[in-house]
Amino acid sequence: MYFYQMIFIFLGILISFVTAGDLLTIGTKAPDFELPDAYGNLHKLSDYRGKIIVLYFYPKNGTPGCTKEACNLRDNYEVLQKRGLVILGISYDDAESHQNFIEENQLPFVLLSDTEKQVSELYGAKGGMLGFIGAKRITYLIDESGEIMHIFDKVDTGAHSQQILEVLDKMSESDELVKPDSSQNESVSYTHLTLPTKRIV
Repeated sequence: MYFYQMIFIFLGILISFVTAGDLLTIGTKAPDFELPDAYGNLHKLSDYRGKIIVLYFYPKNGTPGCTKEACNLRDNYEVLQKRGLVILGISYDDAESHQNFIEENQLPFVLLSDTEKQVSELYGAKGGMLGFIGAKRITYLIDESGEIMHIFDKVDTGAHSQQILEVLDKMSESDELVKPDSSQNESVSYTHLTLPTKRIV
């Protein structure tokens, strides 16, 4: 029995690698989708147009890393909200699992169920070592117009909020930089005066 279980796991991992999708590209439109939340309400990505979206894919409810990541986002939720961010979490877990995960950890944001794995595949979050069990841990930052502005493919589960805020701060600083005015770059000529010298008698 153990031998067949190992074969099953090996085949699952192999299939996951073969079917792993590519990440989307920064600057492209984020594909729209519709998924149910923990309470059966349907959410479309386009419903949040006009806001910056933190769309984070994670492997599985209740696991140490996923709990750590969710709680970090929870603890910094007010700060993220003040920056105009909306958080949407996506995993393969069903609605009941999401309800329990939300209640156990008092999560204030929406978790969506991608039980068919279609959205995860669309966003390159399907596959990987344990892709047949859970989605890859990937976060997309999507701007107000629906374009992908940043991708986190190396998530620090204990400091993900800080990663997000750091990226936003860098982008804000870049936007605030004053570009040089080419009209001000004309060369300036200086007139050198020759002062008269006194003759010493």
